[in-house]
This record gives sequence, C-alpha cells and structure tokens, in this order.
Amino acid sequence: MSAPAAGAPRPVALVVNGRSVAPAVGAQATLLHLLRNELGLNGPKYGCGLGQCGACTVLVDGVAARACVIPARGAAGRRVTTLEGLGGRGRLHPVQQAFVDAQAAQCGYCLNGMVMMAAALLARVPDPDEAAIRRELSGNLCRCGTHVEIVRAVRRAAVLLRAAGAGTGPGVPAGPEAAHDDAAAAHAADPARHPAPDRADAPAPVRAPAPAAHAAAAARPAHDQDAAP
Repeated sequence: MSAPAAGAPRPVALVVNGRSVAPAVGAQATLLHLLRNELGLNGPKYGCGLGQCGACTVLVDGVAARACVIPARGAAGRRVTTLEGLGGRGRLHPVQQAFVDAQAAQCGYCLNGMVMMAAALLARVPDPDEAAIRRELSGNLCRCGTHVEIVRAVRRAAVLLRAAGAGTGPGVPAGPEAAHDDAAAAHAADPARHPAPDRADAPAPVRAPAPAAHAAAAARPAHDQDAAP
C-alpha cells in the first residue's frame, strides 16, 4: 500500500473554543480555512489573505494572530479562540457588549478583528489609555471610518470587564468556555452530583505562539499587521 501524498489531507488535532477537534486538511490549508470551511466558524473573515487587514484575527494560546497566514498544521496542539468562543447571543462577552453599546460598526466586516484585538489587549492591560488602544488597533483596517466609536467601545469594555471582576484571559471570563470551566470545577468538587462537562478532554493550554518557522509571521502580535465580526 503506497504512502499518502505529502500534501494529502490529514487530521490536525487542536482545541477550538474549548473543544477538541481534529479536522483533516491539506498541507496548503490555513488556520482560517480550517476554522471556516471545516468547522463552520464564520467569525474570522477572509480579507486580504496577507495578514495585513486583521479581519481574520483569532487568539492562539491567548495571543492575537492572523489566521489567514497561519498554516493549519502549524496550529496542531494549540488552543484557538474565535469570536464565537468569546460569547454568543445569550451571553455576550463584555467586549462584545461594549461594541454593541457604543454602536461601533457600520458594515461590520472589521469587527471580528477589532473585538479579538481588544479582548487580547484588555487581558494584558486592564485599563489602557486611548494611546495604547490606538496602538493596539493600528494594524486593523476599518474602511467605514468608525474609529472613534471603536476606541470608545474598547474603553467601555475595560469598564465592563473591571465591573465583572474579569481579567483571567480573553474568552474565559464571560464566554462559553467559562461555563465549561465552572462545570469542570463543580465536577471535581462533587462528581456524584455534577457530571463531567462534555469538553473535559480538552488538553491543557500550550505555552505560547506557534513553532519557530511559522510563529514569526503567523502568531506575531496583530498590531504589527491588521480587523473583523
């Protein structure tokens, strides 16, 4: 039996929004392709395909990164959070809620990247000033010109996060992954009364961005490149 071709699809095991997955992708597939085409997660958008506009931004091990330039196979073993992993309609993450409150959108195509970059910033710097916010989002493109409202939204998000006592990391305080963490803690304390959560098999967080060759371009801080919903 002949060996499979080098570029033939093969499973890539990673954790996406707290769930272990292993979709089969080809050698040329990007993380963005894996998320959108294989997993149906349409929060990250395809914009430039060069890591320059920010529409595809996701969090890789908590670091904002451009999914369109990360090889899917280079994300093996990583923990990836998309916009869907921050929160949903029934339970918005404070950053998402702040963007709604500030009406920080027109066409909305850039919002995914803006929200994910803001979540990453606020996890590192709970109370950034306007200059820090502008620096962080400087590589995210908004063609509609809603920059003033976006900055206002990030400042409001900082207030909401502090009020909620959050700050353990993007995607954890108020999104679906928080419910998983609560369920896991309850199960550990009293297994008889609380069943193990469905995603308890998720591997522990991996340390920091992608392996050497891919990491420089793939997981470099998104403000060195560019935005999304």
